[in-house]
Amino acid sequence: HTLRKTFGYHFYRQTKDVAMLQEIFNHASPDITMRYIGINQDNMDSAMMKFKI
Repeated sequence: HTLRKTFGYHFYRQTKDVAMLQEIFNHASPDITMRYIGINQDNMDSAMMKFKI
């Protein structure tokens, strides 16, 4: 399971092709795929690090 998620994470980072990854994982939607590989969390973390008050 960890290997599958790691593959998905690096595949997306290199190709930015969520549609292909969705097909590979047989997920119903791109949102599920993005949440599964943790990209949404990475994006939120990055945005919070850049945020200044």
